[in-house]
Amino acid sequence: MVEDMLASKVIALSQGRFEWGPRALGNRSIMADPRRAEMKSVVNERIKFREPFRPFAPVVLEEKAADFWEDLGDVGSTYPYRYMLSVCRTRPEMEDKIQAVSHLGSGRIQTVRREWNPLYYRAVELFGEATGVPVVLNTSFNLRGEPIVTTPANALNTFTKSDIDTLYLNNFVVRKK
Repeated sequence: MVEDMLASKVIALSQGRFEWGPRALGNRSIMADPRRAEMKSVVNERIKFREPFRPFAPVVLEEKAADFWEDLGDVGSTYPYRYMLSVCRTRPEMEDKIQAVSHLGSGRIQTVRREWNPLYYRAVELFGEATGVPVVLNTSFNLRGEPIVTTPANALNTFTKSDIDTLYLNNFVVRKK
């Protein structure tokens, strides 16, 4: 996963059971490198088919959230961060490091712990080790006007109808040429 994101590719992750709710929390996610401002346009225009001003959420290792966002309080005891329910002010010195997920100086952050989602956590952790930025652009694995994918068939269909480069589907990897 990390190698694809480092190569400016957009990936989709569909693993395990379906998550209930309006957000992609790591089991049904489209992910990309947050450091490059143009990734926001790539995902909005070529994959989500939506307006270019729409922001994307950052997923961050819980223990690193305060390095990138201000006024978080006790991150570990505040559940809204886990579910992408709170908007936080981006630290000004970090704006350039997470251009694709900082929207007008803020982000609707999602924190992740290893015990909540080991694969998702590891992807963010490895991306951080490779780049110094333990943050990844995250959005729900669906296209405009469609529900979040629920089955492997949905995931493959959405993958083929968009410009997602690589699909990680449980224990399989599907790439476009």
